[in-house]
Amino acid sequence: MKKILLVDDNELDRVLYKRYLSRQQHYERMELYEAASGEEALALFETIQPDCVLLDYNLLDTDGLTLLLELKKLAPENLCAVMITGGGSEQLAVGALNSGALDYLVKQQFDQELLCKTVMHAIEKNEWRQYMAQYHVELKSVNHQLRASVEELTTARQQIHHQNTLLTQTNQELASTNQELARTNADLDNFVFAASHDLRQPANNLRGLFEELRSAATISDPDAAQMWRLFDDSLRALTTTITELADVVQVARQPDEQVTERITFEDVTAHILQTLHPEIKAAHAVIETDFTDLPELPYGRSNLRTIMLNLVSNALKYRHPDRAPRVQIRTYIAMGQPVLEVQDNGLGIDLQQHGNDLFQLFRRFHPQANTGTGVGLFLINRLVQSQGGHIDVDSQQGEGTTFRVFLQGAQQEMVA
Repeated sequence: MKKILLVDDNELDRVLYKRYLSRQQHYERMELYEAASGEEALALFETIQPDCVLLDYNLLDTDGLTLLLELKKLAPENLCAVMITGGGSEQLAVGALNSGALDYLVKQQFDQELLCKTVMHAIEKNEWRQYMAQYHVELKSVNHQLRASVEELTTARQQIHHQNTLLTQTNQELASTNQELARTNADLDNFVFAASHDLRQPANNLRGLFEELRSAATISDPDAAQMWRLFDDSLRALTTTITELADVVQVARQPDEQVTERITFEDVTAHILQTLHPEIKAAHAVIETDFTDLPELPYGRSNLRTIMLNLVSNALKYRHPDRAPRVQIRTYIAMGQPVLEVQDNGLGIDLQQHGNDLFQLFRRFHPQANTGTGVGLFLINRLVQSQGGHIDVDSQQGEGTTFRVFLQGAQQEMVA
């Protein structure tokens, strides 16, 4: 329901405008208020806070431009006004627009449809203007937070480098720890600024503002639906990338903090399949498991779940378009080490071309797939290596891929 204030000292004109606006069918419903003078208009404006003011230039106690300036004082940031003139003077139209009006009409030169379109266009333009103002406020806040984060991270890296130098000089027993810190710093140089925790809330705010705009705005553009979808997909991709980058930063900073416990593969797999149930159902995928040779082992539950979830999720994302996905999950002992194997019948990877980049950050090997951020394999490789393990990959393009995850850290604990 939009509130419209009609300001005109001619009662017949007000009746005509009310009739036009009340009979419109293709726009939101309107609640109409009337004022016959500038004084009455100012009082009503403060009371009802209308979405749009339809303002006649010639009034008994003032003129439209003067009244427009008074209304601008009451609502300096969000005044929505359409000036109606009797003569169609270009000078008057320019003066109205310069004084804050969003549009103008000439009496006897518009019909019901033009009046309704002009009013709704002014309202939408005003709402968009307010949205952009809010967006710029949010953007300034993000920039301020990023600058603060950059300063803090720069200081932190300098302190870490200083501590590394001291530790290297005084204690050779901490050499492996220093090497890990150096590698962490090198990785953080690539993405830590973009993965800052401060980016999450602004991204969520943008999604909220987008949903509010989509529910409130009325747009007649035939391409609007596609634009909404593209905007929504972009926001979703942004949120996913920020979340995954934050996970990578967390792993890089705290690789050894997870508590080790005895985990049953069947339980972890059941939880993963429940999480991926919508994707599995949509792809008509078949998931087969065999944990006979190695039903359980000591490991970090969250790390193992992340490893399995990413491997199975990738098998579904990069499935072959000509056949239903078939994913086989097995565990066994090979060369004295526990192995988790995930095999699929998907698109496969050209290892001769991409083998060296397989576990690098932001590497994607299937441009035709519209999902994936190039973070998953990087993350699971870091998790496996942090426990002393490694990953072997066999793949044929067009036939599928097999990942064998050697959980060496788990084997060491089993022997102990």
